[in-house]
Parts: sequence; C-alpha cells; structure tokens
Amino acid sequence: MRKTRLLFIGILISISANAQESISLSLEQAINYALKNSYAAINATRDIDAAKKKKWETTTMGLPQIDAKIDYKQWIKEQLILIPAEFIGGNPGEFTEVSFVTKHNMNASATLSQLIFDGSYLVGLQSAKTYLKISENAKEKTDLSIREAIINAYGNVLLSEESLLILEKNIQNLEKTLHETEQIYLNGFGEEESVEQLKITLASVKSQLSKTKNLKSIAYKMLNITLGIDINTNVILTDSLNKLTKENIDLGLLSSNLTIENHVDFKIAKNAAKANELLVKLEQSKALPSLNSFVNFDYGGFGNNFNFLKKEQRWFGSSLLGVTLNIPLFSSLARSARTQQAKIELEKARTILTETEQKLQLQLETAKTNYNFSLEELETAKQNLTLAQRIEHKQQIKFFEGISTSFDLLQAQRQLYSLQQNYLQAMLTVIETKAALDNALNTPINN
Repeated sequence: MRKTRLLFIGILISISANAQESISLSLEQAINYALKNSYAAINATRDIDAAKKKKWETTTMGLPQIDAKIDYKQWIKEQLILIPAEFIGGNPGEFTEVSFVTKHNMNASATLSQLIFDGSYLVGLQSAKTYLKISENAKEKTDLSIREAIINAYGNVLLSEESLLILEKNIQNLEKTLHETEQIYLNGFGEEESVEQLKITLASVKSQLSKTKNLKSIAYKMLNITLGIDINTNVILTDSLNKLTKENIDLGLLSSNLTIENHVDFKIAKNAAKANELLVKLEQSKALPSLNSFVNFDYGGFGNNFNFLKKEQRWFGSSLLGVTLNIPLFSSLARSARTQQAKIELEKARTILTETEQKLQLQLETAKTNYNFSLEELETAKQNLTLAQRIEHKQQIKFFEGISTSFDLLQAQRQLYSLQQNYLQAMLTVIETKAALDNALNTPINN
C-alpha cells in the first residue's frame, strides 16, 4: 500500500514537472522573451559589458599605479673577487679571495607611478568610447535580427499547424468519397479505376500529412532555439496565422521614408569610420613626447642566517623620486608608414559608409516591392482558393452523377490541395516580408 502511494506521488510530481515545462506565447510575447533570453541576445549584452570593462581598463592607464615586489636570494655558492693581499696585511703582489655578499638577501619595494602626458592615452580614451558605441550598435542590430527571426520561426510553426488541419480535413473528405465510390463500384454502377485513383490520392495526402508532422516538430524546435529555451520545451502559440496576417497588412508602410542617419547599419558603418579616424590620430600621437613620474620605496635585509622574520633583523630603507621624458626623434619613417596605412584604412571605411547608405536605400525599395507583391499574391491566392473549392465541389457532384470521370475529379482535388498550401504560404509570406520591411525601415522594437 505504501509503495503504491509513493508511486502515485511520484507520478503526480512527474506530471507537475512536465506541466511546468510548458510555455504559452503570443508573437509579441515571443519577441520580448527572445530579446532577453535568446543566445544571441545574451552574448550581445555580454559584448556591451565587455566593452564597458575595456573602457575602464583604458581609463585606468592614466590613473596612479602601485606595484609591490618582494625579492629573496640565497647564494648557494658565494661570489668571490680578488683584491691585492696587501690591503689586508698580506704580501705585496699577491691576491686574496674575498666575498662581499651575505648568504641571505631579501628586498621589498613599492613603486607609485603616474602617467602625466601621453598622446596615445588620450586617443585610447576616445577609442574606448567608440568601441562601446559599436557594441551597443551591434546589440541593436542583433535585437532587430532576433525580432525578424522570431516572426519567421513563429510563422513557420503556425503554417505547419494550419497545414495539418487542412490535410486532416482533406483525408476525412477523401475517405468519405472513397467509401461512397467503393459502394457504387460494388453495386455495379462504377469503375474500379475510380476507386484506385482515389486510393492513390488518399495515400499521397496521408504521406504529405506524415511529412508535415515531422516538419512541425522541427519547426517547434527551431522556434525554441531562437527563443533560447530547450528544444524539448512544450511551447503553445496563442496567435493564429490568419490573425497575424491581418495585423501585418499595412499599406501605409509602402509610402514610408527612411532616415539614413538613424539606421543601425549606417550607425555601425559611421562608428567604424570614426574608429579608423582615431587610429590615424593614434599613429600621429606616437610622434609626441610622453611624460611619466614615479616614487619608489625600498627596504633591504642581509645576513648569513635566515633571520628575516625575527625582530633583531636590521632593515635598510631607501626611496627614489623620478620623472621620465620620452622623446621620439627618428624612426626611419616607420611612424610615417604606419600613419599612411591608417589613413588608407580610413578612406576605405568612408567608402564603405557611402556604400552602406546606397545599399540601405536599395534594401528599402526591395523590401517595399516584396511586401507589396506579397499582398497582391495573398489576394490572388485567396480568390484562386475560392474558385478551386467551387470547382472541386462541382466535380464531386458530376462524378457521383456519372457526368465526369475520376480523372477529372482527381485533377480538381490536386488543384485544390495545391492552392490550399499556396494560400497558407501567401499568408506567411506577408508576415515575413512585413518583418523584412520593418528591418529595412529600422522600425523600433516595442518592448
């Protein structure tokens, strides 16, 4: 009895754990979730954090620096030198071996250094700020890419869901038609070929259903990866394909204009050019003098025995103040060559900036064209589907009345099935091209 109770409790815990793994998301919720939790968003945020640390690292180069050092030496074999023996009362012309070192030596020192002036340091501070801006631009671009990726992944899942519903309905209708046709054939009022044709069509649709189920599983896992969650997490989508299609029909976007300076790609290219400008200044600053100062405090202890941890050990202190002025005089034109290289890279960056501006204009025109065409295709697909449904229905009636053949019915069915998928794809295309147009317009993300 107790084992049964424990087993029951275990099942409840398992069911509860599985229930907790489910998550329901509308498209807007999915976008907001991915902006915080997707792998790309997390790493983009880390890049900004790293850039902030880099900025502070550069700043500290101009702040006081303190270094401490403890140095211990023990002579395994003491160093000897020769001095005239007569210095210590020996015979003239002879030499005596003398050691001027103690067996144990310890030295402790601390140095305070301060950069007073260095042109490259000032340029480095500006470069660190630009590097941070580039990282922030990269995060903005990543967010826009995540939004588009989530819209596409979310839409693909809805497409597979809608496709499954249509295929299952088609199978039900085909099975009903096949059953009625078999009855007609068994009663001697039809041909066996009609039954066989319907069986072939039914098998084909069932095969398509099986394939779509597999694609649906893959689509969900792709969505989970884009969201930044485990691929086996059960995600429930609360929006429908039809609802999203209606929400993404906005003819006003076709007349929208782009402010190039606000587009993230333009800002990235502009900051890249700014970074190259700073590289030119950096190379030029290397021809300027640099001035550093330092203060050193030093304590040393000596003895033939290791007594450094005892109170009676004597320590000898010293201190030193210094200033260093480094003046670059001649580098055999190496600095000039590096400066010229930096200027060439700057010109390349400016050319890329101009190219980026032109590409963004073209990208916008292309996105508008694709979006407008997708709206037209949606309307056409909708009309064609309505016509195909009417044609297939008429062929059904004609077939059972013996007016048309099974081949005519088969053609009408295949046309209907094809146009059903075309209509679903047209709805998804509207959603995808709208997302691409939003990116081309650099439409802000509403968190």
